[in-house]
Amino acid sequence: MEETLNNILTPEAEAFLENYLNTPSPTGFEWNGQKAWLDYLRPYIDEYRVDNYGTTYGIINPSAPYKVVIEAHADEISWFVHYISEDGFIYLIRNGSSDAAIAPSKRVNIHTRDGRTVKAVFGWPAMHLRKEEITPKVDNLFLDCGCSNREEVEKLGIHIGCVATYEDKFMILNDRFYLGRAIDNRIGGFMIAQVARLLKEQNINLPYGLYIVNSVQEEVGLHGAEMVAQTIKPNIALVTDVGHDTNTPMINKIKNGDFKVGSGPVLAYAPSVHNKLLDLIVDTANQQEIRFQREANSRTTGTDTDAFAYSSGGVVSALISLPMRYMHTTVEMVHKSDVENVIKLIYHTLLNIEANHDFRYFK
Repeated sequence: MEETLNNILTPEAEAFLENYLNTPSPTGFEWNGQKAWLDYLRPYIDEYRVDNYGTTYGIINPSAPYKVVIEAHADEISWFVHYISEDGFIYLIRNGSSDAAIAPSKRVNIHTRDGRTVKAVFGWPAMHLRKEEITPKVDNLFLDCGCSNREEVEKLGIHIGCVATYEDKFMILNDRFYLGRAIDNRIGGFMIAQVARLLKEQNINLPYGLYIVNSVQEEVGLHGAEMVAQTIKPNIALVTDVGHDTNTPMINKIKNGDFKVGSGPVLAYAPSVHNKLLDLIVDTANQQEIRFQREANSRTTGTDTDAFAYSSGGVVSALISLPMRYMHTTVEMVHKSDVENVIKLIYHTLLNIEANHDFRYFK
């Protein structure tokens, strides 16, 4: 079994990852990415569900009364068209925590209601014309789509409320890193899909129902996870998301912790993380000789873990994070060895969960 698990990042899996990351899935408009994800997942599940807002999940053993969730979120940060000037420039507001600092000179796709994609760029005044240094802010960012006035912009199908995503594509850097936009957190959807694939390939019969969940609207408040937790009412939720690599320049480790890509999954300590489930994950990592890192979170994890933990009377929840460089930019980077180890850790943790597993601290 272990020998087979060493072949996780197959060419077929990486082809899916490239297609999935390159498919725009902005918060509130996730459906194309969700369709691509579900198409890949279908051979490895018994059933699937899609809720009203687009959260999608596959189910293995749907009739089992004890329910375990493995979860990631599908949405990417983006921009909303907010105002179109008389001379055809487009001003925006954030859709999620989009970073204004990286926007100038970026190329974007503006998505219209009829399915068209309109190309545009974030304009920025030349340095020769700036009397003083200007800091990019939402208030001074604008898109130029090559139009001379508002009417021309509107004829392209652009209106207030259209969403814009960066054009940047997936790539593999130095045969070690996956790089691109929206790795936060479609890499999570990729990893839980690989767990489902491995369970199928290894002919594993789980003693509970497994729900492979790809939630929407995490970037604006964990909303998709909140909705689906109330629907599924799971007993356990094992969430995966990205976290920060703090070993790149200009980051304070005392303030932000010490985490590094290539050093393994990051296991979170927080009030929403159930300590007995976390102990099971740690024990599993040690049994499988999977190197891992630890982080402590004040009050909340800021991930869908919190939404599951505090729903349906309290769901036993834990977080396994993938360390990543340059979060919320178009060059987000994760190490392939970490991706493999997160997949392995989730897979083996599932094998260590028993039917009707009781995680109460005392009885």
